[in-house]
Parts: sequence; structure tokens; C-alpha cells
Amino acid sequence: MKEEKNVEKGEDLKRVMSAVYASIDERVAQLEAGLTLRCTLGCCSCCIDGLSVAPSEAENIRLHYAEFLKSAEPQMHGLCAFLDNEGACRIYAQRPYVCRTHGLPLRWLDNGQEYRDICLLNEDVGCENLLPEQCWTLGAVEQHLMQVDQYFFGHHERVQLRELFEKE
Repeated sequence: MKEEKNVEKGEDLKRVMSAVYASIDERVAQLEAGLTLRCTLGCCSCCIDGLSVAPSEAENIRLHYAEFLKSAEPQMHGLCAFLDNEGACRIYAQRPYVCRTHGLPLRWLDNGQEYRDICLLNEDVGCENLLPEQCWTLGAVEQHLMQVDQYFFGHHERVQLRELFEKE
């Protein structure tokens, strides 16, 4: 009975994360359509060790890549554990939120002050001159993921991507 509940909970989480990622991808596509970004397959200088994800994202990866996580070796230390030897993501379809938005002009507010940043490869986009709606504004998705984490796990303690591998 408990195993059935866990399977059902896992399927519910997969559906929720699929909807979350679809929403993110839709907005990312809108932003990318108006920008000339240099991020392409194999561009992985931002894919470094130490990236952490929400518990819901970690569990989503576990649910979709259980066999892979048992048998595969993580990439060498210093690089994201999920990169292959050509610099491509081995879990691209279920890559986390941070990976889906990386390279975009980012915008966030802190104590009423606006900050912006963009990948060094895309600096010529000039994110400081963009309208707010031309940037990915941080905050809403993070809040939503925290709510998903709270609902499914009762906490929001982030998980290091490398820790997902069973062979580490």
C-alpha cells in the first residue's frame, strides 16, 4: 500500500514538474525570440560543480533517470555532474530551472534595488538597456518551486546535483 502511494506521489510530482517546466520553456522561448544569444549545444562554461536544485527538481530527475543514476559516472569534479564528454547535458529533457534560464538576461529586485546580470558570452545583448519584460525576472518561479517542495516534501533544502549519482 505504501509503495502504491509513493508511485502515485511520484507520478503527481512528474506531472507538476512537467507543467512548471513547460511554463518556463514557453517564457524562455518568448525572451529568446527577441534576443541574439550565443548559448548553443556544447556551450557549457556555466555548467559547473556546486549547482543545487530544489528538492522537487532533484526528485524529478531521480524519477526520470533512476537507472542512469545507478549506472552512470558523474562528470569529473569542477564540471556539472550531468555533462557528457562533448559538453552536452545528459538529462536535458528534465534539466533544472537554473539550466533552462541560464544565458538569458536576468533581473531581480533586492530591497527595492534592481539588479541585472547575463552570461559573459551574451554581454553584447546589453541587458542594462533592456526593458524589464525583456529579462527573466527572478522570484516567481523560485516561490512556486518552494510551494511545490513544501507540498511534496515539507521542506525546501536544496540538493547538490552531484549527490544524485549513486556511484559518487
